[in-house]
Amino acid sequence: MENRVKTFLAEGDKLNLQSISEILHHDYHDVISELCKIAEKQALKVTDLETHQVTSQYISLCIRLIEEMMEYVATQKQQLIPYLQTLYEKSSQNHDCRNCNGGGVCSLQHDMQLIGIQESHNKIKDVINRLQMVALPLYSETIYPDVYRVLRSQMALLENKFAELYFIEEGYLIPAVTEAQKNIYANK
Repeated sequence: MENRVKTFLAEGDKLNLQSISEILHHDYHDVISELCKIAEKQALKVTDLETHQVTSQYISLCIRLIEEMMEYVATQKQQLIPYLQTLYEKSSQNHDCRNCNGGGVCSLQHDMQLIGIQESHNKIKDVINRLQMVALPLYSETIYPDVYRVLRSQMALLENKFAELYFIEEGYLIPAVTEAQKNIYANK
């Protein structure tokens, strides 16, 4: 884990939504995007080398999972991060959603964002489970070339980063969002 993330975990509840969104964006979304690009290049390199049934199935599953992870991160960057910034600003300005011009629409928007975060956790868990299922066995009678081991290592790094992301979002982000929504009376 990076030093900034260790600091985050040590400070935990002291951090505000803006700090959490910066950590998610820079230390997780950006890192996962880069890891996906590296893993995708490695998977394509392996594809060019081998056409064996078992390994080609593994490679195609890896590529599919990498694409899903990249899509997940892109969606989080486009939807979650801007929402967290808006929620932080509203909370900092002592906004009161009970007085919004949007009325029930404002409250519904906040509820939908929280539901979206929880749904994203289901996607994270699904990706982690699928990553574990497609892993080539560590100890096998088959000796895999180095390119496969490198790909497997890249997929393990992605799995670990997604597990950390899940932990932070579940343990810190959702409570912070819920608290900020409560502070601005978003849920009537």
